[in-house]
Amino acid sequence: MGPRSSAMGPPSSDGENASPAAAGGSGVPEPLAAPRRTDPPQARRPMPPSVGDLVLRGAASIGVPVFLTGSFEDGLPLLWANEAFEKYADVRFTDLAGRKLSVLGDRLGDPEDFAKLREHLAAGEEVQTMARSALRGGVSGWVQLTLTPARAAHHGRVTHWIGISVDVSEHMERQAAQLASQAMENRQREDSDLIAQTTELLADLEYPYVLRDIAELLGHVVKWAGFYVNDDGLKPAEGIDVANPPSGRGRRHARYVAGDDQPRSAPHRGVQDQLGDTTAAGDATTVAPGRLLEVVDNVQDLLDGKGDEPVTLHLDIPHAQYSASGWLQRELNRRLTDEMGGVPRSVVVHPVAGRKSTLGLLVVWLADAGADEVLFYEGTDESEEVRGVLEVVARRAGNAIDNARLYAREHRLAETLQRAMLPEQADVPGIDVWTYYAPNAEHAQVGGDWYDILQISTEVVGLVIGDVVGHDVEAAATMGQLRSVVRSYAFELFTPGQVLEKVDQLVAGMGIPRSASMVYAALHKDDEGCHAIEYSRAGHLPPLLLRAGEVITLDQGGGALIGFGSRERTTGTHELRRGDTLLFYTDGLIERRDRPLRLGLEALLETAAAIQAKDAAGVGEELLARLADKPEDDVAIVVVRVPDPEGDRAQPTLSPRWRRWMLPSEPSSIGRARHAVLRTCQAWGIEESAQAELVVSELVANGVLHGWGHIALRLYDTGEGLRIEVEDSNPAPPVATDGHPNRLGGFGMQIVDRLAEWGWRPSGTGKLVWAKLRDQAK
Repeated sequence: MGPRSSAMGPPSSDGENASPAAAGGSGVPEPLAAPRRTDPPQARRPMPPSVGDLVLRGAASIGVPVFLTGSFEDGLPLLWANEAFEKYADVRFTDLAGRKLSVLGDRLGDPEDFAKLREHLAAGEEVQTMARSALRGGVSGWVQLTLTPARAAHHGRVTHWIGISVDVSEHMERQAAQLASQAMENRQREDSDLIAQTTELLADLEYPYVLRDIAELLGHVVKWAGFYVNDDGLKPAEGIDVANPPSGRGRRHARYVAGDDQPRSAPHRGVQDQLGDTTAAGDATTVAPGRLLEVVDNVQDLLDGKGDEPVTLHLDIPHAQYSASGWLQRELNRRLTDEMGGVPRSVVVHPVAGRKSTLGLLVVWLADAGADEVLFYEGTDESEEVRGVLEVVARRAGNAIDNARLYAREHRLAETLQRAMLPEQADVPGIDVWTYYAPNAEHAQVGGDWYDILQISTEVVGLVIGDVVGHDVEAAATMGQLRSVVRSYAFELFTPGQVLEKVDQLVAGMGIPRSASMVYAALHKDDEGCHAIEYSRAGHLPPLLLRAGEVITLDQGGGALIGFGSRERTTGTHELRRGDTLLFYTDGLIERRDRPLRLGLEALLETAAAIQAKDAAGVGEELLARLADKPEDDVAIVVVRVPDPEGDRAQPTLSPRWRRWMLPSEPSSIGRARHAVLRTCQAWGIEESAQAELVVSELVANGVLHGWGHIALRLYDTGEGLRIEVEDSNPAPPVATDGHPNRLGGFGMQIVDRLAEWGWRPSGTGKLVWAKLRDQAK
């Protein structure tokens, strides 16, 4: 190394008079050669000169950078350094000898690190720190720097500083990699926990705030999140209406408050005209027509399924007023101002997709990106990790909504198909008849239960109830075939046993694969007005006869299931009295998994004996209230009562004070509804029934004329008057008008308004109109 070799040689230890300059800046004063100890004088031992020389020679040849400086007051001039320091600093010692150690601050990457060193050096304290430093070749790395003071005498002033610099870059890199790996594992664990909580929430879609809670969970990865569903247009969503899930179709996004186009706390961004163009901002007198602001509606394209990648919606530029982007911009400006106190420049919109369509949107306001978040997807400002979590949550929410939508559609289809195959309740003169059917809530398939009421002649009424095994389309098809067969033979043969024999023959010839049970009964009326019943059973539960608190089981005329009747079918008979009630039912009314069918039948007999109602609807309601709280199968009920006008008026009724009927959307239902209200008022002891009859007539007529599907009629005695509810499948609200031009009618709701307080509300399948009559006696 030439001259540098002598300069880097071991420093002298000949005494205090040795000059640092005498050895080219490498001389070492005596105090450094023999550092003072703080031990008591009697404990100190002098260091042999040979040991001091060995220490100094070792410091010169050691592979760790070692250097010596002067005092802090003198500016820390560099007095000596070994060869390892030259390699570390990538300079020659002779270039730095005698220079003040401000050069040390130049080599540290962070000025704050050098400022902390100065504080300890000024106090004469030993310091050890980790700092970034410029290494050889201009590479930045980490060093462990130790500066130890050397004092002139015991507790004397600091005359020199001994420095040791160790390159710990590899260690710091390993530690940083471990910390980064641990942080990533923690983030992945948190993301997995968030997704697991989201899945748990989506398992209970009936919870009304499921989407709101999921959005709050996403607050751990984004600043704000919100769900919107598309059901004939976008709308905010906090939960999922499982009875009427979003359809995923529609472009009617113009749900905004006029004059609320601008964000409340954002800068004024111009005024939009009716076409979505921008006029001059803040100048009402200068109206400059602007260009068309948005040719492509990215949010609408997302809803239409034209892309499955998230898009960025800029909130600091105007959008077409009636577009999906424009509506969402106005909605977010209002909502974020209220909830967050401000509006970002942009948000990211994720599709909430089902199997075949986009059902809604997940809108997020991203948190401020950290310094290490550099992996961004093109088109958005999301990091890879954040986007992964949001996509999983949006996909699972979309699948849950789609499952609810498909389930609701299949359930409505099953119920509609079932009701289409069931007959409409016949209005039999002189007989009080009430029917009920409800599909199993646990199945979305079609069931095989059915009933039929046939007006065979003026003196004979046919009653049929049956149950086909299964809950699928094949069971429904079998039910439809059997119903047609029974109806055909019922009008030809008057004895129930003969009817079932013919049905057996035809079913065997048709090869119907499903077994079925059935009861067919014929209700006869003689010239004196007395009634009698003939019946035959094909493997079905026996009908019940309710008479003055007594229950008679009609168990005659039994036989095998339909299609298996190898023997002659028998017929049972029983005379009826005024006030008698016949009850026909399927096993869904009493069958439960946790008890035998025998115990269910005993519960039915006990319940029937306690019935107090004096109308067929009341009998049915009492049965349902006590037995059909949690049905596990389809339930079909037919209640037939022989009226007893004198006996019904003599004793008050204690039956439930509510009634319900399911009516077809046809004009004949208006008269049936009036008769039902009249019978109910008589059973409840309500003398003034004319107003109720008129209100029900107008409401049902309105449903028949303007609605579709079946019409549900319900009556409630609230204690303060009669409440009437009529539900149909038309969601449009009723409107009170002054009549229709050029045709009759149009005054129905005005009549209702004169006689009762009324209103309406949306229902799962359409709308429900209610009217409340005041108790005239009060």
